[in-house]
Amino acid sequence: MKSLIPWEGTENWLDSFRHEMDETMQRFFHPMAEARGLVSRTWAPRVDVEETDKAIVVKADLPGVNPNEVEITVANGCLVLRGERKEEKEEKGKTFNRVERFVGKYYRAIDLPPGVDAEKISAESAHGVITVTVPKTPEVQPKKIAVKAAVKANGK
Repeated sequence: MKSLIPWEGTENWLDSFRHEMDETMQRFFHPMAEARGLVSRTWAPRVDVEETDKAIVVKADLPGVNPNEVEITVANGCLVLRGERKEEKEEKGKTFNRVERFVGKYYRAIDLPPGVDAEKISAESAHGVITVTVPKTPEVQPKKIAVKAAVKANGK
C-alpha cells in the first residue's frame, strides 16, 4: 500500500502541499469570511483514495447530490469531480435554529499516478457515495514471477 500523504512521491510535491494548506486555511477561516461575504459558496467533498494492484479507487461523499449531475473528467493527470448541491425547497412554517449543510458548487481534483487507463474509468453511486474506479494499464500492474526448482547437474 502506498503512503496516504498526498504529496509524497509526486514530482510537484510543493504545489500539492500548498493546495492542502490553502484548503486547511479556507476551512478554518471560511465561517468568518463567509459572514462578511468574502468567499464564494464552493466546497470540496471528502474523498478516500485507495490504490490496489489493478486500479485507483476514489470514493467521494456527495450526499443529497443527484448522481446524474456529477461531472467527472480526467485532464492533465488529474481526476476532477465537480457539480453543485442544490438547495432544498423551503417549507413554509418551519423555523431553523441552525443550518450547517452546505449548498453550492463543489470541486475536487485528485492527482493520478502515471500508468492509468483513462479510457476505462467507471463510476457508480450508492447511498450518497460516488465510487470512481481508474484501472491501471497492464504494464504497471504487478506481475507474479513463479519460482522453479533448480535441477542439479548429476541428476539427483
